[in-house]
Amino acid sequence: MAKIVTDVVCPFCGTLCDDLEVALSDDGKEILEVYNACAIGATKFLHSQASDRLTRPQKKQEDGSWKEVTYDEAADYTAKMLVDAKKPLMYGWSSTSCSAQGVGAEIGEEVGACMDNTATVCHGSTLIAVQDVGVPSATLGEIANRADRVVFWGCNPAHAHPRHMSRYSIFPRGFFTGKGSKSRQMIVVDPRNTDTAKMADVHLQLEQGHDYELLSAIRVAIRGEKLPDVVAGISKEQIYEVADTLKSGRFAVIFFGMGVTHSLGKNHNIDIAISVTRDLNDYTKAAIVPMRGHYNVTGSGQVWGWQFGFPFCLDLTRGFARYNPGDSSSNDLLVRDELDAVFVLGSDPGAHFPVRSVKKIAQLPSVCIDPHITPTSAVSKMHVPVAFVGVEVGGCAYRMDNVPIETKKVVEPPEGMLTDEEFLQLVLNRVRELKGAA
Repeated sequence: MAKIVTDVVCPFCGTLCDDLEVALSDDGKEILEVYNACAIGATKFLHSQASDRLTRPQKKQEDGSWKEVTYDEAADYTAKMLVDAKKPLMYGWSSTSCSAQGVGAEIGEEVGACMDNTATVCHGSTLIAVQDVGVPSATLGEIANRADRVVFWGCNPAHAHPRHMSRYSIFPRGFFTGKGSKSRQMIVVDPRNTDTAKMADVHLQLEQGHDYELLSAIRVAIRGEKLPDVVAGISKEQIYEVADTLKSGRFAVIFFGMGVTHSLGKNHNIDIAISVTRDLNDYTKAAIVPMRGHYNVTGSGQVWGWQFGFPFCLDLTRGFARYNPGDSSSNDLLVRDELDAVFVLGSDPGAHFPVRSVKKIAQLPSVCIDPHITPTSAVSKMHVPVAFVGVEVGGCAYRMDNVPIETKKVVEPPEGMLTDEEFLQLVLNRVRELKGAA
């Protein structure tokens, strides 16, 4: 009879669903089925069982072929690369545990690295805006129980966070939202007619790149002041109607995604979205929450915030933390050719960075630490596979609403495979040996 592991946390997106059930074989070594997860989350668990999975580090040879090496040899290569470099980049950190992020931060401090996470290409502008004007926020649990006005701005949770609406924002029957979706009004702001927009009570199909203007107009409408006939392609009648809808609710929440953070205006869009939320609190209760992507990108910002005072774009080359997004961010450093080594863990810049940056990674000494074979591992000089956090090893992760959740270990990793924290500890010890001998 299959063994069922309950209350499993899904290590895919920032929703961190914590109600999964995983069926294991009689000996507890194989995952048979995953219940309650979305298709993407279930695939992550099942993919860990792939028969062709890489289980040992590999080093790229001169002819482009790969040679298997030991974890000690991989740690030695990584440590020497970082110690010898004058300005190494340590990037990623969003698909691993907080404890691994902490060890990585120690390594970065030892070698004087530039450290950056995936926020640099997604919600970095959100972090800058929060530093500018603060943030009136709430937990997803509070939203599930209280929110009766829900706005999705520049995001498409039906695809990107598939269980967000069923777990927290639209469909759950909460303490004050006992009729589920019938207790709520859903507003989507998106230039595209997405699957999320098709479910909405109101879809504001604004002109691309005009988020700031529309947010400004909503602030004006909330105050009851005059508007021009059309703003960002939306009629003033619609804008007044949306403002009245938000003001008339008991609890309004704005969820926003990369459609806002990466359109014209960037952090200024988030500044004014936060200001809209603050204005709404004069009439009702309101909160705003970013739709964070990687399951622990929020955690990396938290850990570095504790250790260095800044959440991303860290420059430790002078022995102390400096923070200057646009100057010390990964792509800027790569494009300006300022780096001489690249270390990647828990992300895939090879799939998401501009081609100029990826070419530079391919040219430099580089290490990729990832359970998967990815575009980044393909262009790196060393690929170190590690155990899946949340599947083969537990660890703390932060949900998109900044709530820390402890992920579970469900099965054992392949025999002899290290976790990312264990490998990072090997690297840290070797770095200290090398620096002590210098």
